[in-house]
Amino acid sequence: MSSEDDQVCGGSAIEYFDRYAGAVKTEKIYGEAYLRWAYETLPGRLMVAAVVKRVLFSRWYGWRMDKTSSRELIIPFVEQYELDADEFVKNCDAFESFNDFFSRKLKPEARPVAEGDGEVVFAADGRHLGFQDISEIDGIYCKGQTLSLGELLGDADLAKDYEKGSLVISRLCPVDYHRFHFSAAGKPGESRLINGPLYSVNPIALRRNIEILTENKRVITSLDTERFGRVLIVEIGATNVGSIEQTYRSNSPVAKGQEKGYFEFGGSMTMVLFEPGAVELDVDLVKHSAEGRELYARMGDRMGIGNNG
Repeated sequence: MSSEDDQVCGGSAIEYFDRYAGAVKTEKIYGEAYLRWAYETLPGRLMVAAVVKRVLFSRWYGWRMDKTSSRELIIPFVEQYELDADEFVKNCDAFESFNDFFSRKLKPEARPVAEGDGEVVFAADGRHLGFQDISEIDGIYCKGQTLSLGELLGDADLAKDYEKGSLVISRLCPVDYHRFHFSAAGKPGESRLINGPLYSVNPIALRRNIEILTENKRVITSLDTERFGRVLIVEIGATNVGSIEQTYRSNSPVAKGQEKGYFEFGGSMTMVLFEPGAVELDVDLVKHSAEGRELYARMGDRMGIGNNG
């Protein structure tokens, strides 16, 4: 990447399109000053390589968020980031720790699931990128950056089945609801863990190096569906994510929108990959992604429709 491209991709504000407000917004980044120092300066990048990416660092931070004393962080966090506490199953004073709050459950009515049989839904709350044909991507978070599916999946043969398929990337900020769900009904197989470091998945980091996504710790699950073929689901950990927990039962049928698992403290990401021609992603998702801008939408909202649906 040229120095000119580097200046364009790094340093600028993180903007996204809010589907509900119908407007472009600027992300309120948790720990922004630290992230910019860590990924946009030489001393910071050296520190990330030496310490932050290490799993032990995130385990230590996760341990802090598990302590009872971390409860005092909850209400200020809710107020600062304007979260709707009425959506929570528990009251704010009922959480045992910040991690307990972070992996909170929501009331079912807070995240209704699109009902159409031919529709697929977002797997998580967050900021999403959608690409109809992976082979035609000319940039993810920064022009010229593309993913190696073989490295992401840890299986070159499996990657061949999806190289012209569709991809949806869902980035969860620390302020988001951190449980992830199934985008479609089907029968999931066992999850496969690929261990790795834990770099940040904020665009501040990804604009400089998209390969973070093929290096970080991740979990891969195959979902066999009647309408959309075999769907691949990937959960990716990041700095300060204590763990990626799976709550579903493998080889048992699941409903669209059913919970699959949750992340503990930190930013994180999910991906959903479809075989070629299986789905038609929604126009707003594809449009904003083509412009290098994420689309904000909640879990359960429609992200596309099956081409045979």
